Amino acid sequence: MSTCVYFFGGYLASKTDMDVWVASAKTQQAKIDFIAYHWTEKDKEKKAVAAIKASKADKIYIVGHSSGCANANAVDKALKDTSKVKLVALDGFAPEKVQRDRSNTQVWAAVNGAFISRNHKDLKDLLGNKLEEFHARKDCTTKWALHFSLVNANASDSVVKEPPHHLATGYAQCKANLCWYP
Repeated sequence: MSTCVYFFGGYLASKTDMDVWVASAKTQQAKIDFIAYHWTEKDKEKKAVAAIKASKADKIYIVGHSSGCANANAVDKALKDTSKVKLVALDGFAPEKVQRDRSNTQVWAAVNGAFISRNHKDLKDLLGNKLEEFHARKDCTTKWALHFSLVNANASDSVVKEPPHHLATGYAQCKANLCWYP
């Protein structure tokens, strides 16, 4: 059974960030085809829709992180046939209700005790107990470190800096977090 993942990085995620994430993901799941789109990539949604329509994969994951969830949601919405698709939102824009109503759609946020990721509260208010929670490592307590922990299992308070530097450090020391993959 073949699997393909189409991943959309969030605001200002660079090509280098996506290359690092894909390389790490492939070391963990070598049999999966990972394709990642960086923030400024032109026509990324159009490219992804065309690739998914042409794909022979048995399972297709469309994954977005942060504002990249808007791209993932739009790609999913553009597909007529979603029977092989699993839509995954990582601490970002929630999919539309019709997308959320599919049993295989996942929406994640991160927690560490009383500490929550950037979009956890809004997602929890919308989804209640349908929100999937990733339990981050003990040294990951800031909202931005928790936010990036959903894509980078090595995210911690010392790795992910506070704004305005958080965007440049979210993929530092990247170990792709694939908590959403069975």
